[in-house]
Amino acid sequence: MAWRGTRRLAVPFLVVGGIIAVALAAPVLPLGDPVTIDVSARLTPPSAAHWLGQDEYGRDVLTRIVWGARASLAVSFLAAAIAGVFGIILGLLGGYFRGVVEILTVRSAEAVLCFPPLLLALLVLTLLGPGAGTLIVALSILYAPTYARVAYAETLAARNLDYVVAQEALGARSGRILARTVLPNVAPPLLVQFSLTVASAMVLESGLSFLGLGVVPPEPSWGLMIRGARSTMDQAPWLLLWPCLALTGTIVALNLLCDALRDVLDPRGRNVTANPFRALTGNLLSRTSPPQVSKPELLRVDGLTLEIAAEGGAIRPVRDVSLSVAPGETLAVVGESGSGKTLTGLAVMGLLPPVVEIVSGEVHYTDRTGHTYDLMRLDDAAMRGLRGDEIAMVFQDPSSSLNPVHRVGDQVAEAIRAHRNVSAAEAWRQAVGLLDQVGLPDAARRARAFPHELSGGQQQRAVIAAAIANGPRLLIADEPTTALDVTIQAQILALMAGLKHQSGGMGMIFVTHNLAVVSEIADRVAVMYIGEVVEEGPVDQVFATPRHPYTIALIESVPEGDDDRLSAIPGTVPPLHDLPPGCRFAPRCGFAEAACTTADPPLERIDGKRSTRCRRWRELA
Repeated sequence: MAWRGTRRLAVPFLVVGGIIAVALAAPVLPLGDPVTIDVSARLTPPSAAHWLGQDEYGRDVLTRIVWGARASLAVSFLAAAIAGVFGIILGLLGGYFRGVVEILTVRSAEAVLCFPPLLLALLVLTLLGPGAGTLIVALSILYAPTYARVAYAETLAARNLDYVVAQEALGARSGRILARTVLPNVAPPLLVQFSLTVASAMVLESGLSFLGLGVVPPEPSWGLMIRGARSTMDQAPWLLLWPCLALTGTIVALNLLCDALRDVLDPRGRNVTANPFRALTGNLLSRTSPPQVSKPELLRVDGLTLEIAAEGGAIRPVRDVSLSVAPGETLAVVGESGSGKTLTGLAVMGLLPPVVEIVSGEVHYTDRTGHTYDLMRLDDAAMRGLRGDEIAMVFQDPSSSLNPVHRVGDQVAEAIRAHRNVSAAEAWRQAVGLLDQVGLPDAARRARAFPHELSGGQQQRAVIAAAIANGPRLLIADEPTTALDVTIQAQILALMAGLKHQSGGMGMIFVTHNLAVVSEIADRVAVMYIGEVVEEGPVDQVFATPRHPYTIALIESVPEGDDDRLSAIPGTVPPLHDLPPGCRFAPRCGFAEAACTTADPPLERIDGKRSTRCRRWRELA
């Protein structure tokens, strides 16, 4: 913890801690009985014997302030804590699962908010009778929906962030994702909500006690003291001052403490210095290559079509896509932005956004044992078992793929423990080995760093380490070098090529728009345009003799040598809701003829290795 954050936390922590300590120690402090009456000394002003004076019944005010803190703090903290537990659970479940779960949790809880707070508390107290226990129940019911709404809103914001999707891609269960990934990221605003709830509960408890519906006399509470002082304001105004000061001061201190806790516990708002005395041995992780299967194909996608419902009619961002990857092979999927590359990869992982629906298609995957699955027909539990173990994914932006509130080593270790029954210490040791394996300098120390303390290239190495933690047979890399500079791109590409070589049989789908990357890392290439595969084949053959005008245009648009001008593809990519008839590339194609605009050409097999979606491919040759 940084010194600046610690110093900011110290003052409110000491104040609140002191208030709580004094309240807890009330029975052993040299104080009198808070309920003993001395009518002859009623309304006596402050003196050496009674520092804050005596109230309307001659009771010592200081004693009642201290004992009253026990009741006010106990009611407020217990009510806020109980409401927080139930409200946060409801909000997390509703925000993460949505649908019917959201209706049963968040929306049902929000019905309580339709009632004015004071009236609702009065209703519960009228039904159950006054008392501290009843007051805790009433306040818990009253404040749980507020927690639920805050947790729900924060969970919705975090639900589709890359680091949450990355945890799903690693095969983590929903409970672990909610507890270890979502909850730590939504905790700061919930801490602030806790302080607000405690403060509000103290005010409401005082108000209800003032009305005679809270703490039952003669037990002291700050609300009862304010009620008693009201009738003697003219003769002894100090009796009203002391409980009001205690109530106000405690609320302010609680707010300051929780604001400081929010800033200190959220590593995104501070710099964390790694412990220089903690050094772990970063030995290389010795892994056994997964057994190979005799089947030639690791993955085969047949006729995949995706659909998104829209007001003007459904649109299909991916249409009739067919791909295959063999063990040890790298397939590059290239195309302009919006061509459906990423959605195809997410469909294979079973991580499509809720608005995207699979209309048709099959995705067959062969696991380590030689068993073949159709991934489109597996339930969530079965897919979760494959994700992060058999199939892994590296996302485009490493800074958003890593959870900002967990250390890098913990996130890699989490990927291991999601699929392996190992201890936390062993998972950490393996995580350090993996970070060293992917070339992260000083892996033992970097493992204890938070993501924001690493450079972009180091973050991407950490993401790759988590992806390969369980020796996947298929790795999907979604433009993993886009956010990096040229030098780091080359290092990451060399790293991924080396990892594939070391694994012996790992297949890879490399999604990119960079043809230079394709020529360096891929064995085969599939070119996509507006949701369709327009050409597919071995990289050297496709680049040497392209058989589709779009492929030709992509190759010609790559700068080469000392060329003074770049060749741009004419026109623009048409929107998905208004696709041109016939060949989708025809409006931008210099080879198009009338027949190209009447019928969409099928993906035609040229020979045993290549295919194209162009009716004039022979003329292009």
